[in-house]
Amino acid sequence: MYISDIHHNSQDRKYRSPFGAVVIGTTIRLRIKVNKNVSSDGCFLCVAQEGCPKELLPMDFIELGQDYGGEDSNKAAGKDSGGFFQINYKVPESPGLIWYYFKLKIGDNIFYYGNNGDNLGGQGQLQDHEPKPYQITVFIPWQVPDWYKQGVMYQIFVDRFYSSRKGITPGMDNKSALYYLDWYDTPFYIRDEDNGITRWTFFGGNLEGIIEKLDYLKDLGITIIYLNPIFEALSNHKYDTADYMKIDPMFGNEEIFRELALEAGKRGISLILDGVFSHTGAHSIYFNKDGAYPGLGAFQSKDSPYYNWYKFEKHPHKYESWWGVDVMPNVNEMEPSYREFIYGGEDSVIRHWMRAGAKGWRLDVADELPGEFIKEFRIALKETDEEGVLLGEVWEDASNKVSYGERRQYLLGQELDSVMNYPLRRIWLDFILGEENARLTHKKIMSLYENYPKESFYSTMNLIGSHDRIRILTRLGEAPPEDSLKEKEKERYLLDPEARELAIKRLKLMTLIQMFFPGVPCVYYGDEAGVQGYSDPYNRGTYPWGREDRDILIWYKKIIGLRNSYGILKSGGFESFYVGEDIYGFIRGIQREKILVLVNRNRQQTWHGEVDPLKGLKGNGLSPGYRAWDMISGKDMSESLETGILRIAPLEGLAIYISE
Repeated sequence: MYISDIHHNSQDRKYRSPFGAVVIGTTIRLRIKVNKNVSSDGCFLCVAQEGCPKELLPMDFIELGQDYGGEDSNKAAGKDSGGFFQINYKVPESPGLIWYYFKLKIGDNIFYYGNNGDNLGGQGQLQDHEPKPYQITVFIPWQVPDWYKQGVMYQIFVDRFYSSRKGITPGMDNKSALYYLDWYDTPFYIRDEDNGITRWTFFGGNLEGIIEKLDYLKDLGITIIYLNPIFEALSNHKYDTADYMKIDPMFGNEEIFRELALEAGKRGISLILDGVFSHTGAHSIYFNKDGAYPGLGAFQSKDSPYYNWYKFEKHPHKYESWWGVDVMPNVNEMEPSYREFIYGGEDSVIRHWMRAGAKGWRLDVADELPGEFIKEFRIALKETDEEGVLLGEVWEDASNKVSYGERRQYLLGQELDSVMNYPLRRIWLDFILGEENARLTHKKIMSLYENYPKESFYSTMNLIGSHDRIRILTRLGEAPPEDSLKEKEKERYLLDPEARELAIKRLKLMTLIQMFFPGVPCVYYGDEAGVQGYSDPYNRGTYPWGREDRDILIWYKKIIGLRNSYGILKSGGFESFYVGEDIYGFIRGIQREKILVLVNRNRQQTWHGEVDPLKGLKGNGLSPGYRAWDMISGKDMSESLETGILRIAPLEGLAIYISE
């Protein structure tokens, strides 16, 4: 017997149908193939719902030639195959994760077939001990609003986007604030000996500035603006909230926010706010550590109405804070008065700002929010606006994420609509930078596709840059590692011309994938203009108005325009594949309309050869009068489609549109 004599592939509908995540109560057909030279005395499905005892279910053997309920059974099994063990398994009527593998008796020995060593699903492996199981995500069906799912997002760090000509509005009594006179200066921090920030620097970007640039965003093709926190706070990032019910005076006020929502809406642009609810600022109405606000804060007195919001070990100086940062005390999210304030009350935080014009929320550090809190938050959001959207900051596969010892239920239909797609960003970067080959890239993408409910996969926030990461151009230009540079070197670092040219070519490949991939593409402000920079504060430099890189900006307008012009890119089917080490590709499709995307990440070698999916497209009954062209160059690709042979230059990509 050989390992190849026994086979199961969780991503192949011949072996598991339907594909991927399933709705509660669905019956799944599971098969494991056994070649004719394997004499098996039986096979069992070992299956368990998360937190429940394992079941051992006998499977039926279907010999080659018998009717086993599939299409084209001889072709599926193969002429030299013995047959399949098969079972129809009905998943529970409650959401959760199902784990399974197979147990086979062969002669006097027991073998197991389960997930592969990478734990990425797909083709598994035979072992002599209990293996890693396969995952099935079982969810309650829901629908993400089309305005979001079909949109293109733009993330704005408000202080750094644009300062309205109406000038900077003085903020709260902020003695730690320093104001730049030169918009194009490099941001920096002034720190104490413990690395704490003693001075916050501001450039004066505000909501009025965003209003003035709405036409720019519309022309770019943006339909959604995601705003980093805008509520009153001491810092420039505003993740240390001082007052949830007040726009920071540096940014404007509620009247200006309502105007922004109104003017954006006129241009078909919706607003998503950043919700920071796992902690507040120590300098806040609620904690009031420095006594800057009237009334009693939790730090000042146990009689404060906010005292129960916080987690004091010893009042007032020993309290739990976000990652030990004492200016951001953690809150007890399940405290009834806090829940009432954030989402329960008629004029609670989320209801108030949604009625003022917000269409959705992104939950900061969703891992640190209790599941019940997120569920109730979602209910309140949908009650306020059934077309509202709830996203979460999650850095790993959100379908099976474990945080603080708890399996999270983000994507099971009762919590988040979707998540920030940091895993996909990592996959794309590893491939483009040559750190992972095309095969592993395909496997990792297919793992997400298999694990996520389709509604989530088609609405993930597909980001390339963000305020928490090195600027994408700097990363793609292979800048020296941050820890190898002194602070002044990081502050002044810019890519040399050769490295910058490389970075731009790679950026175009990444954005080609991003805009043609399922999900909601998100542009971090300034990436489309060529902004560079290491981590915070350098990745939060100002938008270079009047100094944009025109080549990059023109590319972004073109690629976003293609995204917005073709419905197939918003809702069409998805098929991932790879060719060799350097070529990754995928197909988007609706009936007889297809788009084939391929990228060559190799820096020196032109690739030319056959692409199997092209043969598949020809075999799907395309009429003789079909048309095919590269959407990027406009070149006719009909001949290439006929031969199945393509040619792709180094660091270039193709997007072949095929239509009858």
